[in-house]
Amino acid sequence: MDEITLTVAKAYPNDSGRGIARLDPHTMMVLQLTPGDIIELEGKRRTSAKVWRADRIDWDQDIIRVDGFIRQNAGGGIGDRVKIRKADVKIANRIVLAPPEGTSIQFGGEAEDMVKRQIMKRSMVKGDIIPVMSTMAHPFLGRVVTGQTIPLIAIEAEPEGILLITEATEIKLRDKPVVQEVIGTGITYEDIGGLSDEIQRLREMIELPMKHPEVFEKLGIESPKGVLMYGPPGTGKTLIARAVANESGSNFFSIAGPEIMSKYYGESEQRLRELFEQANKEAPSIIFIDELDSIAPKREEVTGEVERRVVAQLLTMMDGLEERGQVVVIGATNRIDAIDPALRRPGRFDREIEIGVPNRNERVEILQIHTRGMPLSEDVRLDDIADITHGFVGADLSSLAREAAMKALRRYLPQIKLDEAVPREILNSMQVTVSDFDAALKEVEPSAMREVLVEIPEVSWDDVGGLDDARQEIIEAVEWPIKNPEKFERMGIKPPKGVLLYGPPGTGKTLLAKAIANESSSNFISIRGPQLLSKWLGDSEKAIRDVFKKARQVAPCILFLDELDAIAPIRGMEMGSKASERVVNQLLTELDGVETLKNVVVIAATNRPEIVDPALIRSGRFDRLVFVGPPGRDGRIEIFRIHLKNLANETHVFNWDNVPGNDNIKLIKFLKDDLGISHQESVKVTRNETDKTIRVINEERFVDISRNETGELAVFKFNDGRTYNLRVRKDNGRSNVYDEKKLSDDVNIEELADLTENYVGADIESLCREAVMLALREDFNIRKIEMRHFRTSLKKVRPALVEGMIEYYEKLQEQFKGGTKQEQKSYIGYR
Repeated sequence: MDEITLTVAKAYPNDSGRGIARLDPHTMMVLQLTPGDIIELEGKRRTSAKVWRADRIDWDQDIIRVDGFIRQNAGGGIGDRVKIRKADVKIANRIVLAPPEGTSIQFGGEAEDMVKRQIMKRSMVKGDIIPVMSTMAHPFLGRVVTGQTIPLIAIEAEPEGILLITEATEIKLRDKPVVQEVIGTGITYEDIGGLSDEIQRLREMIELPMKHPEVFEKLGIESPKGVLMYGPPGTGKTLIARAVANESGSNFFSIAGPEIMSKYYGESEQRLRELFEQANKEAPSIIFIDELDSIAPKREEVTGEVERRVVAQLLTMMDGLEERGQVVVIGATNRIDAIDPALRRPGRFDREIEIGVPNRNERVEILQIHTRGMPLSEDVRLDDIADITHGFVGADLSSLAREAAMKALRRYLPQIKLDEAVPREILNSMQVTVSDFDAALKEVEPSAMREVLVEIPEVSWDDVGGLDDARQEIIEAVEWPIKNPEKFERMGIKPPKGVLLYGPPGTGKTLLAKAIANESSSNFISIRGPQLLSKWLGDSEKAIRDVFKKARQVAPCILFLDELDAIAPIRGMEMGSKASERVVNQLLTELDGVETLKNVVVIAATNRPEIVDPALIRSGRFDRLVFVGPPGRDGRIEIFRIHLKNLANETHVFNWDNVPGNDNIKLIKFLKDDLGISHQESVKVTRNETDKTIRVINEERFVDISRNETGELAVFKFNDGRTYNLRVRKDNGRSNVYDEKKLSDDVNIEELADLTENYVGADIESLCREAVMLALREDFNIRKIEMRHFRTSLKKVRPALVEGMIEYYEKLQEQFKGGTKQEQKSYIGYR
């Protein structure tokens, strides 16, 4: 029989727990295999798997991709060599499965049928570990979470050999755990998404010395003693450590930093010594110290004697006095700069591995892992979700998947009676849709952003009027690099790092920033200049460092600095305190320092650009200086239309055919908000089918609603004599009732634009608001806003810009563009 030897590699995320082995077409041809055939794998023990074709990237690599369960069944790990041959398969007559030692499970009445359905058409050998998923439809009892993979061991199988589970196979389950040397209950590499390079580096440092110590002896070098993993919370540091321990077959000793500390003298050091001694006795072993910064801070910065002694004890245990053999220490922290430098030298923690925020492809992998047991509808595309989850770490994506499932569950709750069993047809129909993920995204934000997160405003480019040039400049500088980075790479240029919006107050600088934050689908951090300043020495600079660090961490990100002049005035202009100068220096360093701002764009706004330090306003820092000036006539027309669009359009009130019925609430809300009838609880709606009229009654008040002869108007007649006409329009065969527009036909927007020269956007918004307030003051139930209301408002709302201010900003604009030679000279002089 043909046989081939291949190297074991990690399975694809979607293949975990499915009993699948991935082979390239050449290997399948040599072994005369077709997709779906069963193969025999032989490592330290014999097992089987079903063959599927590998992705093109794995062709001609001489590897076989199998998950952690198959690797344990074969008695091998990643990088080991296994023999592959076509299997001689028999139909399984009877299989008995039991949980491994240390697992508390009780199987319900339908558990055997559920397990059989999950493992149908799977191949196995007696003694194999067979994973089964606990789902919402078929949960196990005991300490088992829905969606958790439960490994079961085949303790009996008839007949002998490689077996295929079919409909005719009898499946029996036993609650009593079985004592098994390899139980396979740990985390495997398939449970970790998007960290392939980091796992490979960790395996080199840990698995190789444990499995092949002779290599290090031959080379005459000591094996590595420790690995320090650092990165933001939730990226998977603890998960990687557990997976490495499980896959390498090592004993795992985990302790969180604070657990070691004690109030009694010498007890903290004693706990540390006992931990290392126990690990030595049970070698090969891995000691995992989580939150390392809590027990090993910089000794020169701590005041307590206990911390200093613990650091000294840890240094002693890691080198010098204790020879550790096959014991490796893994540390994890998200504050690497707070750790004592003596620990970070070779011979203690030999290698430092950053576990960073996942990129787009890595987010897809993580989402695939967390949605394995989830019934996803066809409209869910994990690639699209990965595209919009910038800055999400593994823990955030896990929370997102869980929240989406909860949203789906809430949709089915009205059909479920809490005191009765859930009907099987409801369980089988449950699906998580793309709308569930959209709703979950509104509640789950990147954990790194929680301190600085602002609600991204619902402002689109349609809400920005009269700023076409400024809008185009910002789209080119911000949106293009974020959405199409490959175009800039192809051209060999770097996108702008920063955009400075300057101009008179009220022209829409902050509005532009809100719109770009919403339209670019990026993370958005908004910082107002004054909130960064502190009276404590160094705090302001630290605040700026922290903000930029967060922005890099959750890139692509837009960092908006409002009121830039408050934190970056010209240096050398103030006497006394040098705090503002240090802040400017820190800002200059962050914008154009050694550490690059990749996929981070800084937008700043100011109406005092002349007092902003000139070093900031150069290429490489704020590359684009965008003047946001007062709008012209066409711009003012556009702004008026934006602010009056709700008044100028008809609004849908209710569907005539749905009253009384589904649209009762819409009708009553309209009567309450617009026509003054009381609130919903005390209102009754009736319909007279003879003359097709509707009556809404509230105590002594009522309104009769009828349609006129042509059916084009709905006539509202109140018992106090008031009458209102609403329009009835046929939409797709349905009679919808619309409230008339609130803006009178005599309102001429072009005339208003002519009357509002030198008005900025904020002035026009104030003018529109004042016109509506005047109309309400006349009659609280008024139906139309007329031109006279706007004319009166013009007397109250004056333009914020005066003649001298316009000339001042025009001169500034010329100065930033280059200006005259005299202006250039004076500008360079104070720079």
